[in-house]
Amino acid sequence: MPTKLSARFCSFVLSLFLIAFALPAFAGPFEDAVAKFANDDYSDTDEAIGAVASSGNKLAFPIISALQDGRLMADPDTKKVYVTGTDGKSIDAATGEPVASVPDSANAVRLNNRLRRSVDAALGSLTLQSPDLGARLQAAQSVFKSHEETALEAVESALAKESNKSAKTALGEARAAILLFKSDATEVQKLEAVATIKARGDQDALALLSDIGTDQPASVAKAATSAIGSIQNTLAVWSTVQNAWYGLSLGSVLLLAAIGLAITFGVMGVINMAHGEMVMLGAYTTFVVQEVIRTRYPTLFDYSLLIAVPLAFLVAGAIGVLIERSIIRFLYGRPLETLLATWGLSLVLQQAVRTMFGPTNREVGNPSWMSGAFELGQITITYNRLWILCFTLAVFVILLAMLRYTALGLEMRAVTQNRRMAASMGIATSRVDALTFGLGSGIAGIAGVALSQIDNVSPNLGQSYIIDSFMVVVFGGVGNLWGTLVGAFTLGIANKFLEPVAGAVLGKIAILVLIILFIQKRPRGLFALKGRAVEA
Repeated sequence: MPTKLSARFCSFVLSLFLIAFALPAFAGPFEDAVAKFANDDYSDTDEAIGAVASSGNKLAFPIISALQDGRLMADPDTKKVYVTGTDGKSIDAATGEPVASVPDSANAVRLNNRLRRSVDAALGSLTLQSPDLGARLQAAQSVFKSHEETALEAVESALAKESNKSAKTALGEARAAILLFKSDATEVQKLEAVATIKARGDQDALALLSDIGTDQPASVAKAATSAIGSIQNTLAVWSTVQNAWYGLSLGSVLLLAAIGLAITFGVMGVINMAHGEMVMLGAYTTFVVQEVIRTRYPTLFDYSLLIAVPLAFLVAGAIGVLIERSIIRFLYGRPLETLLATWGLSLVLQQAVRTMFGPTNREVGNPSWMSGAFELGQITITYNRLWILCFTLAVFVILLAMLRYTALGLEMRAVTQNRRMAASMGIATSRVDALTFGLGSGIAGIAGVALSQIDNVSPNLGQSYIIDSFMVVVFGGVGNLWGTLVGAFTLGIANKFLEPVAGAVLGKIAILVLIILFIQKRPRGLFALKGRAVEA
């Protein structure tokens, strides 16, 4: 009996001994997958990525993220793998336990292009069921682009649970991309995948269908070719729409810069070469306002442009009145001297700004409500351009209302149509001239506020728009605001459609030649003012 007890006791001790020493050898599948990263072999790394991503372990996302960022370190001697955090702290990738330091012999796990696609797909599959809708959409997009087969199970699982319509669509497209390239997918599945990708209809869909190769069934290849043609036609239409939007955006900028010049030129007949500097002064007013807000009232930054608009109008308008009273009023009826005087004045103003603010570009930030963009169909619309378009139209409508329903507007229209008759009716034309020049300069100032959001704020800012502004005014009809509106948008759209064909410089030259030819046939512009002008 004692012999049997001794034998059992020895067996029990031996079992404990074997269990204690065998545990490391029988590590789980997750630990085995992590260890493959230390083999420095692309095939083993690829297998490890798939196994870790599908393991469901909470360390999977940190490991794959670290691999993507070059923070996954592997020691070839001990076969240990470490995750180095962005904060400099490190953990054992297999256990999650913190480590004091990563051994000097450890190196970052290497990646090639194929493995980077696998990493993107793995990260996508790991976030497909995230509670954050944006993360799910981004993950589905990553899987769509990489179309890795290992993500199919995760995509189908997320698709079954998804309730959001846009996310469901994105997951369906990701599933279609995987099936299209999956070697054992049926012909019916591949045809359905082609139809799904065709319905998406963007550049990514076009690139995906163009990469399917020649090993596809004949019906799938035919469907893919048809889908590629359809997407190309659709994208050509959207490209036209995108160019039209760019043209409207450029036209709104030209209108904002030219509208003040149209008033000044129309009422006073003055070729103001310093008009661009009024735009520049408005932009620098915006810069000063933002600097004050940044240093003293940072919580008001989102309101900086709303504060800058009236200030820019007052600053540029006051300087405009000063210029008219001190220089312009002595040169009426002498257009060449006026042109030379205002050109010299523009150089003086530029140098004054260089002296005060320096010759380099100044930073003017975008408020949060003017930052970012959104997709409309297959075109991208930036919020700053959209707000500038809305702002320009609002300024145009307000100016029209002012000219039609105020006493100053009535006097300006009278002086525009017949200066001598207006003077004989008791209108103080010199006062109207000063206020008109101030109004035109003030509008140029608020144009500078808008342009500061899309262009560099520098002493040369106004020079970029003065020639285009004159072309808009002459083309639309001197003194006619509706002509300025149509002229600005026409030239903006024409410029954006000519640029892809002829280039930016040749496009502008072509526009200038067309305007010269147009003026030969219609010297008074697109919309000539109607009135009994004695001077004419």
